[in-house]
Amino acid sequence: MVNSNLNNSNNRIDVRSFVSKNITPYDGDASFLKGATQRTKDMWQICLDAIKEERANNGVRAIDNETVSTITSHPAGYIDRENELIV
Repeated sequence: MVNSNLNNSNNRIDVRSFVSKNITPYDGDASFLKGATQRTKDMWQICLDAIKEERANNGVRAIDNETVSTITSHPAGYIDRENELIV
């Protein structure tokens, strides 16, 4: 059961208290972890190449100086849309 940390007297949520009351330490080893898939490695290589490009251009890959930035002004950004499983 999850312990609630909503203080109804002032409607505050105490995140630290919530975490400390609900955390369960894991004392096992990392044997359950799997290595990166080839798809992940390929995507990471795209990221590394993009970082190189950014560094070569003084920290900028592209600039849109026409669109005012808002929460809905730009579409979703993808690294490699066809190969992304988690969005």
